[in-house]
Amino acid sequence: MAGKNNFKLIPITMPWLGEEEANAAREVILSGWVTQGPRVKTFEEDCAALVGSQYACAVSSCTTALHLALLSVGVCPGDVVITVSHSFIATANSIRYCNAEPVFVDIDKKTFNMDSEKLSRTLTEDCEERNGSLWYKHVEKIAVGESPLCRNTSKSGRLGAILVVHQVGMPGDMAKILQLARKYNIPVVEDAACALGSEIDLGKGWEMIGRPHGDIACFSFHPRKVITTGDGGMLTTDNPEYDRKLRLLRQHGMSVTDTARDQSDKIIFEDYLLTGYNYRMTDIQAAVGIEQLKRLPQIVSRRRFIVSLYMEVLADVPSLLLPFEPSYAKSNWQSFIVCLKDPSKQNEVMQALQDVGIITRRGIMCSHLEKPYAQAWPEGCLPESENARNTGILLPLYPGMSEEDAHRVVLSLIEVLRRHL
Repeated sequence: MAGKNNFKLIPITMPWLGEEEANAAREVILSGWVTQGPRVKTFEEDCAALVGSQYACAVSSCTTALHLALLSVGVCPGDVVITVSHSFIATANSIRYCNAEPVFVDIDKKTFNMDSEKLSRTLTEDCEERNGSLWYKHVEKIAVGESPLCRNTSKSGRLGAILVVHQVGMPGDMAKILQLARKYNIPVVEDAACALGSEIDLGKGWEMIGRPHGDIACFSFHPRKVITTGDGGMLTTDNPEYDRKLRLLRQHGMSVTDTARDQSDKIIFEDYLLTGYNYRMTDIQAAVGIEQLKRLPQIVSRRRFIVSLYMEVLADVPSLLLPFEPSYAKSNWQSFIVCLKDPSKQNEVMQALQDVGIITRRGIMCSHLEKPYAQAWPEGCLPESENARNTGILLPLYPGMSEEDAHRVVLSLIEVLRRHL
C-alpha cells in the first residue's frame, strides 16, 4: 500500500490474524451457536490461566468491563473515583456510567502512569474522613456541566475506588498505590486495556498484569491492542463474589446462563436478580481470542525486539526523550512513544513523517481537556499529563513489522528532526 507520494505506507499498527483465527470463526458460525457460549467459557479459562487469576469474565469491550468492575467493587451514584486524565476518554466515562465522577491526578512524566506521590497528596489534602470513609472535599468544583454530582452535592463525594491505568502496556506503580489504597480501605480497579502480556514485580518475582494485584483488572481486545477479537474485553479477579456479580451484570441480571439451560435435561426458568446490561461477548469473538492467546508470547517478544531496535538507534538523539521502563515493570510495548523537547514541533514532525508514508499518532489524550470534563479541570491543572500529550508521538509498532520498516521509521524520524528542529 502506497501513500499519495508513492511511499510505501507503514501503519501505526496492524493486528496479527491468520488462517487459524479465520477457521476458528468459521467453525463457530457453522455450529449455529454464535452468541455467548462454550467458546466464551474456554476463552475465559485460558485468560485466567495465562494471568494467574481465579476467575475471568468476558464482555463486549474494555469500556463495559470498566463499568462493571466499578459497579462490582461498590461505586455508587454520587461517589468519586480517583484516576488519571492521561488515558482514552473511556476511562473517565466509565466512572460517569456509574453516576459517579472522576477526580484526576497527574502522571509521572517518566512512566506516563499515575504519580503515587500526587495520589498520596490527593488522599491526604483533598479528602477527609467521615463515618469510616474518605470523602472528597471539593465536590462543588467538579459538580459542573455533565457531572452526575450536580443532582445532589450535599450527599456526594464519597471516594468509591481508585482506577489505575497501565498506560500503553507499562505497569503502573502498584506497590505504592496498593499501599495507599489499603491504608484507606479503598478498592482498586486496574485499567489494563493495553497491558495483556506485561509483567510486574511487587517483591515476589515477576507476575502477569491481570493476576490481579488490585481487586479487578480489565483488558481490551480492540484491534489497536496486543491481541484482538475485533472488539471485546475481559475482567480478571480472585474474588468469587465480584465474579458472580460481573456475570449477572453482563447478561441482564439473569440467574441462569444460556449454557446451563442448554445442558440441562430439565425445563429451567430464569429469574432477573438485578438491573443488568447486554455486555456479552460472542462465541465468534471468543474463538478468535483463543487463537490469539496462542500467539501472545510471540507477539510480545516481537514487540520487545522492535523496541530494542528503536531504543538503540534513537538513544543519542538530543531532541528526543525516550520511553522509560522502571525496574519493577516489563512492558508488552503496546505502543512506543517518543517525546519532543520542543512541543511546538509536534504537528510539523508528524506531518513530515506522514508525507514519507509513516503514520504516527499524537501522545495519549487528556480527558480533562475534552468538553465533558473541561469545565471542572481547566487547562494547566495537570501539567505533566498535558505535556505528555503535547510532546508525545506514537511511532508504528506491530509484530508483523519487518526490521527494514523499523529502521526506516527511526531513520526517517532522525532525518525529519534534523530538518525541522
